[in-house]
Amino acid sequence: MEDSRFTIILFRRNKGSCVKRRRTGSRPFFLSIFEISGKEEMDAKTIDERTDIIQIKGVGEKTARLFYKLNVKNIGELLQNYPRDYEMFSAPLSVSDVVPGELCAVRACLAGNIASKKVRNLTVANFVIKDGTGQIFMTYFNMPYVKNILKKGSFYIFRGILQEKNGKLVMEQAKIYRPEEYARLTGVLQPKYPLTAGLTNHMVTKAVKQALAFLDWKEDPLPAWIREEQRFMTYRQAVEAIHFPADYETMLAARKRLAFDEFFLFLIALRKCKDHNEEMKSGYPMIETAQTGRLIESLPYSLTAAQLRTWEEIKKDLTGNKVMNRLVQGDVGSGKTILAFLALLMCVSNGCQGAMMAPTEVLALQHYEAMKELTDKYRLPFCPVLLTGSMTTKEKREAYEEIKSGRANVVIGTHALIQEKAEYKNLALVVTDEQHRFGVRQRERLAGKGEGVHVMVMSATPIPRTLALILYGDLDISIVDELPANRLPIKNCVVGTEYRDKAYRFIEKEVRMGHQVYVICPMVEEGEMEGVENAVSYTEKLKSALPAEIQVACLHGKMRPADKNKIMEEYGARNIDVLVSTTVIEVGINVPNATVMMVENAERFGLAQLHQLRGRVGRGESQSYCIFINGSGKKESFDRLEILNRSNDGFYIAEEDLKMRGPGDLFGIRQSGLMDFKIGDIYQDADLLKMAGEYAGRVLAEDEGLEKPEHALLGKYMENLWNSIDFRTI
Repeated sequence: MEDSRFTIILFRRNKGSCVKRRRTGSRPFFLSIFEISGKEEMDAKTIDERTDIIQIKGVGEKTARLFYKLNVKNIGELLQNYPRDYEMFSAPLSVSDVVPGELCAVRACLAGNIASKKVRNLTVANFVIKDGTGQIFMTYFNMPYVKNILKKGSFYIFRGILQEKNGKLVMEQAKIYRPEEYARLTGVLQPKYPLTAGLTNHMVTKAVKQALAFLDWKEDPLPAWIREEQRFMTYRQAVEAIHFPADYETMLAARKRLAFDEFFLFLIALRKCKDHNEEMKSGYPMIETAQTGRLIESLPYSLTAAQLRTWEEIKKDLTGNKVMNRLVQGDVGSGKTILAFLALLMCVSNGCQGAMMAPTEVLALQHYEAMKELTDKYRLPFCPVLLTGSMTTKEKREAYEEIKSGRANVVIGTHALIQEKAEYKNLALVVTDEQHRFGVRQRERLAGKGEGVHVMVMSATPIPRTLALILYGDLDISIVDELPANRLPIKNCVVGTEYRDKAYRFIEKEVRMGHQVYVICPMVEEGEMEGVENAVSYTEKLKSALPAEIQVACLHGKMRPADKNKIMEEYGARNIDVLVSTTVIEVGINVPNATVMMVENAERFGLAQLHQLRGRVGRGESQSYCIFINGSGKKESFDRLEILNRSNDGFYIAEEDLKMRGPGDLFGIRQSGLMDFKIGDIYQDADLLKMAGEYAGRVLAEDEGLEKPEHALLGKYMENLWNSIDFRTI
């Protein structure tokens, strides 16, 4: 504590700990927490799941706002903000024992001086560490204070991903610990939470501990007979163990119970929804009109056999006596949008209104402009209007008038379509695009704008049929499993990090040919996950690696919606050459000029998600390419990623993904774009999902109303859940 570079900071209202921190720098480099007193006291009242997060001692208004950014507003949401990973600090190795491609800790000393240089707006520090058995070349970006921390000849623990480049062992951005500090962390399974700037892992951990200690726990909603058959731990035990597990096996048992709960409760609700839908008679039975047939004949391309088969199924639904509830599932580029337009054309030809809801304003605008272009080119009876949240009050008022009067027979937009002010004259058909981004309740709210409204939902997420039958329990399924014949197959390659410089030159070449590029990073900011690239830092790195005239921009989910829309619009307008992004671009923009996608740390993603990501390229006439960077260097990761080399068929890839993802993949990047489950993953937990489906079926077959004593708590819980939660669907 006598080191002059450190100072003691006592956080306000936190008497239980003190933190030793550097005075300068963007974040603490060493962090030591010393427990001074015993259990910290909260207010002498119990709390429940609905208690606001600010009621926790030590969480003031500023900290509460940081939690709100993570959509954690109350105690229930705090406890469901599960760790995204766990950190187990193993004993440090000597340089001769380390394995390239793996996360490891090395005990070594600084050998020589630290060289620092400026590359455009990036500060790069380089030095060498040794231990007598070998040496490692260290690199740090934008961390100039490293020079002030390390002393030549002193030993430290360096923890990070080791790589081999040009015959040399290399570590980038490794965390540095003093030996005594590292010794305290060794052998303990520590939770690592999703964070946002200003919110530390320690702050979240402390809040969770207090919530667990003072929560007024309710009885377990999962029927006791299911818990006994599967030997599940109680809900309370599972929540406590997922946050602070005694060991790895306990954590797995807790995760299994919580993932089962998510699947089971969702499927109970979904099947009740299906029962309700099956009873609904169509308020708008239609007749087939000549308009749709003329459009199909006029198109400059022929519909595939899969498109024609699906169109026949849609027509049969629309002309039937019951409401349509149909999912159209197909790869990116398989031609789902034209099927949606055909259904909407049949609707307006019958004198009714249709609506199409997209997950982003950019995608809604693209659909709107595409419909206007079709209308003008083929003289179709569409009178579309656009309705999005960013429109001015005057624009919205004018749109509402058009919708209410019926002058607008198709409404295209985002969530604004389901706002109370949006009144429809005779809404007969609702289409939701990329509908995994919407909840069942949101779909119902839109369908509820009319009486007996037909619903058609579309998804580009490839899901094996065995799982789709479970997850789409309230929908009939049509699969568009063919791509148009004129599409050039994407050329793929799976490479290690040593290929990165060559990839940069290839990117530069494609940009100079007038094309655009996507670069995908798993994380938004540094420190969110150990050993993976983040979009913010990578953007700066790429700006330094590419010529100054190449425009590089960053896009991620933590940006304000208006800023995200602006970036996507600029990219669509070709004002941005290279877009560094997280998986937020899975849905949202159609840029035929984009020909290259490079995915960093591809081994961290599910294969189905990687396939959906690469669907952002290959949309134009030029040859497109996808480069998957295997950051781990492991052979099994290369073998798994090679599946993407062998096939561009999303459904085949989804099946292979289902086979290959095992217990070791618990903490990869979540399959963004699938259900908004907090902890379950339909690929990772496919067997658990099937089990939950079987139990949901058994419970409802025996007790449809959930009125038996053994199901009373479940029934009450489901009633509250249905009234308060937006159930997500694929």
